[in-house]
Amino acid sequence: MDPPTMWRATTVQACGMWPFAAGSGSPMTGVPLGQHLFTGATVCGDPLNWFTRARYISNPSLFMLGMPGLGKSTLVNRMLIGLAATGVVPLVLGDLKPDYADTVRALGGQVISIGRGRGGINVLDPGAMGAAAAKIGGEAGEVLKAEAHGRVLNMVAALITIVRGRPMDDHEQSVLSAVLHHLRERTPQGRSVLLPDVLRVLTEGPPRVRTVTLDRGDDTRYRDAVDPLHRSLLGILDGPLGDTFASETSTRIDPDAPAVCIDISGIGEADTQLTAAAMLAAWSDGLGTVAASHALADAGLAPRRWFFTVLDELWRPLRAASGIVDRIDALTRLNRSLGLGDAKITHTLKDAEALGTDADRAKARGFVERAGMVVCAGLPKTEMEELGKVVGLSRREIDLVSSWSSPPGWGVTGDNEEPPGRGRFLIKVGGRPGIPIKVAITDAERRLHNTNTRWTTNEEAVEQAAARAARQVARTAGDGLPEPPGVPGTRPDGGRWTA
Repeated sequence: MDPPTMWRATTVQACGMWPFAAGSGSPMTGVPLGQHLFTGATVCGDPLNWFTRARYISNPSLFMLGMPGLGKSTLVNRMLIGLAATGVVPLVLGDLKPDYADTVRALGGQVISIGRGRGGINVLDPGAMGAAAAKIGGEAGEVLKAEAHGRVLNMVAALITIVRGRPMDDHEQSVLSAVLHHLRERTPQGRSVLLPDVLRVLTEGPPRVRTVTLDRGDDTRYRDAVDPLHRSLLGILDGPLGDTFASETSTRIDPDAPAVCIDISGIGEADTQLTAAAMLAAWSDGLGTVAASHALADAGLAPRRWFFTVLDELWRPLRAASGIVDRIDALTRLNRSLGLGDAKITHTLKDAEALGTDADRAKARGFVERAGMVVCAGLPKTEMEELGKVVGLSRREIDLVSSWSSPPGWGVTGDNEEPPGRGRFLIKVGGRPGIPIKVAITDAERRLHNTNTRWTTNEEAVEQAAARAARQVARTAGDGLPEPPGVPGTRPDGGRWTA
């Protein structure tokens, strides 16, 4: 048949035909996420597939914002499961609740526990990067060693920033770098450098370290230069961070694991400094493993693997100390993001606004601006308007997402009512119109992922308490006659207790 003639007109000129107009379809590349909120069409997507296959985004990263309890980690869990099915390796670097440990176990992955009395991370251990550098050798191996040195230096500087509450001075970083080089050259192969070794070298003051302090042979000048650093390192070992970072790494990340979760849920909620330090150490160790895997693949010594990292509760380390934003930025940039997608999750943009300096606030907002995908769960209208200045949201999108932040209605039947925004998300990519979706989880996902486990009702305990209460009421109504042991519900006069 000949194709019909096509005409184009505005909605004013052809207003009677407008109900029959059709928009573009929903994206179908990537992990199946849910249904379009208005059309019911299936929506698929994730940062890696939208970057590699669909070419929708130029940066394989996702930034997610939303109020607690609306399903942010549930959506990310679905992405983990879908990406793992295609061979991508999920890395959950710092699971606080934990939200992802059961999912990683179900995928056959590795779960590592970090916390006081549970396990620790040696921040001076180059880990997988050091092993890969030794295996590769030559110029490429030396390049990887230099990158591992930079990552270790950045991580120790981050710990000192947390302890002090402010960044390190420039000359202190030079001193610390010289100490690390000195230790690497003199530590026997197979033995890891530890933080107490750094203190020992600072006390001894070898020529290589003294040179960068400009002491000019004056021991007093040397001590004035290194004593603040010395005190901060003592604060890491004996202060609020305890011995979590002072000894050998308890469990190394397995580079061949199908998924990895570093569980830090054993750290107390009020232990903010240790939580932030453990998250940064987990990120450094995990991203170092990614860099090592790519270096081995480039050398033809291992298959190419893609990774998807989850950096949840981003606001925790951001608030730990002024200047920590620079350390997070350096950790996530150091690997050049090759073969690596990431998801950063926080509650609101106000987490960035609460930082101490204008520079820190601007850098934290940059995490959102550089993200390829921005996913919004329910947020208040004022927060959405602020986000609209960064992302570019229409008035209708602002009203839609802010309506999801409302609490559930007053239940008259006693049934549990979900918040209206639970499972609803708006996906924004650049200046394109947002895609509103509704996520319905499966029974398997519901078993694996319950962020309210400590609020789950113990049905057996409730039934027992109800039975005790009923017997108490019956005894009160029965002239005070005691219930005989072993014969619940029977009165001594032959009658029956009623409840």
